[in-house]
Amino acid sequence: MTPSAPTLAFVESPVQLLNVLEWAHVRATAPGARPLDGIPPQRTRAAAAPAPAPVTDPAPAAAVRIVVLPPTDPMSRGQLRRMAALARDEGHEVCWQEARGSRLAPLRALAALARDVRAARTVVVGDPFSRYVQLLLTLVRAEELVVVDDGTATMEFVAQTARGERLVRWHRAGGGGLPGRVRELAYAPVSATARRRFTPAPVAAGGRRADRRVELFTAMPVVPHGAMTLRANEFAWTRARFGPPRLTKGTDLVGTSLVETGVVDPDRYLDAVRALATEHGATRYFAHRRESAEKLRALSRATGLEIVRPDLPLELTARRGPVGRTVLSFPSTVVHTLPYALAGTGVTVAVCEVDPAWLTGSATPRARSFLAGVTDTARDVRRLPAGTASTAG
Repeated sequence: MTPSAPTLAFVESPVQLLNVLEWAHVRATAPGARPLDGIPPQRTRAAAAPAPAPVTDPAPAAAVRIVVLPPTDPMSRGQLRRMAALARDEGHEVCWQEARGSRLAPLRALAALARDVRAARTVVVGDPFSRYVQLLLTLVRAEELVVVDDGTATMEFVAQTARGERLVRWHRAGGGGLPGRVRELAYAPVSATARRRFTPAPVAAGGRRADRRVELFTAMPVVPHGAMTLRANEFAWTRARFGPPRLTKGTDLVGTSLVETGVVDPDRYLDAVRALATEHGATRYFAHRRESAEKLRALSRATGLEIVRPDLPLELTARRGPVGRTVLSFPSTVVHTLPYALAGTGVTVAVCEVDPAWLTGSATPRARSFLAGVTDTARDVRRLPAGTASTAG
């Protein structure tokens, strides 16, 4: 890697990379905001200015060094490469660092990144639940730590840090028997150190002592605890660079990975999608990047929906268009982000509740209340009761 960057970001998903771009844009353009490492503010554009492709005006060189720690699934990797190209167009440096796929990959990645992590003055992370990110956080000496959205998981992150709890994803039930418990015990010191990084504390900065700042950059309806400052993510970069979209006469349905995470029963999910498509005249199904090909084939056969595999996060895909005048979704991140990304376009975002009867026997006790909270706190959306997507059986 090239000489250490003062601002270093770690992302593991396309949405995280998008939100790093949104954060960098806000920091560079918002009135009174501190520019990134002395970089002068960039020009802004009217949100309604049409643009079929991202605008690539000259931008400051390498305002942020973004380190991509890609997952192994092809869909995520493909979207990440597309997002990396957009980030480079914005003048950021993007480094692709494999940290999975073999036993030695994590150690090699840690060795390659350690110097840069220790030298960075600002560190941006997209997934505080990631064990690999938590391991990197043990090396952080930065004056500022920023957490950007990783979807609805941000809501659980804020709640857990406020309560001083161990960081655990809401759909994870734990387990793994004795080997799993042994791994948890061995990892506990790393996890505890990472949690402490999200609390302001004295750090050595250029030969002086300073309190580390902790910022949360989010589109989620959260109230961070006193240790964090909040900066709203209203998808200003997305609206400035893309759209407005052409609207179709049909209705689009947004897919979810609730089946893949073991929360919702596959048959119940298929029935719910079929009912929604029939009731609302949906014609297209935007697949989540984690949905399996087998599941999507079954959905297509059962519903007649056109399955669309977006090559970018849905916020960008919808903003670029074409998009339906109504977008339906189950409880997920997009019911919070699409109203921002599609503001002023005339698109209605609707969210369908998840019936508790759809949950699997392995779903955590937290799943029901968490999904209800995602729905109840969504702003500027139309709410559909679970009965709207009633299932047979």
